[in-house]
Amino acid sequence: MTVKKSEQWQSIRQGEKLPVKQLSVLVDSLDADDFEGLRAVLQMDQRKAVQNIIKRKDKQLAAAEREKARMAMMFAFERDYSSRGFQCIGGIDEAGRGPLLGPVVAAVAVLNEASDWSGIDDSKKLSEQQREKFYDKIKQEAICYGIGIASHEEIDQINILNATKLAMKRAIEAAEENENATIDFLLIDAVKLDDIPIGQLSLIKGDQRSASIAAASILAKVTRDHMMQALHDTYPAYGIDQHKGYGTKQHYEALDQYGPTPYHRQSFLSKWHEKRSKR
Repeated sequence: MTVKKSEQWQSIRQGEKLPVKQLSVLVDSLDADDFEGLRAVLQMDQRKAVQNIIKRKDKQLAAAEREKARMAMMFAFERDYSSRGFQCIGGIDEAGRGPLLGPVVAAVAVLNEASDWSGIDDSKKLSEQQREKFYDKIKQEAICYGIGIASHEEIDQINILNATKLAMKRAIEAAEENENATIDFLLIDAVKLDDIPIGQLSLIKGDQRSASIAAASILAKVTRDHMMQALHDTYPAYGIDQHKGYGTKQHYEALDQYGPTPYHRQSFLSKWHEKRSKR
């Protein structure tokens, strides 16, 4: 506790009633132990606003405990395989399997558990602002990471599942260019990579169960969203910045009016072509 906080605490203990705003700032800054040391004194202050400060702090501490428990769960697989002797455990995920245009993007991330990853989650559960924040944090603080891309042409040539696996392998290759780490075990979101010499575990909904996979999902999602924004700048009539290439009503209406761009996946447009030919 800082000297200033200690002085304020002593003032409260001596019966001084600090202004509510000042007291609120102080309580917000206290950890659980310091707050418990001050609780009895605060409860003696009958001002309704002070009692509300106590209730708010209790809710904050309860939320922090829930997040602490969630983060322990999110690192459970990493810790388990670390205890088995694996030293560099990476999570892999992809973004863009379902859209009508653009690439599929995969990422792998090896997290440094010493960093604070509170709040990290499946990219779909985070806001754009939260994803961007974690995107920068992962790039700065992860032990290593890699991003791999399979183009729309490759998707048409080898199908989306094989293109996804190709992007994942490229992400691993990119991560292995980092001299600080060699990945020796993989946690993969719902996919199995049969032809790589690295131990692995496929997890259904892995981006909600593993912090490393969640980090990979964020890297992949943000990378692809940036690519979609660039495509939107070139083809603004399609509204790509809104639907990110997925088959929304807006997207199909643009296809009806303008036809496919050079970046559309022709293998994903077969039904659209069939429907159009019958008009």
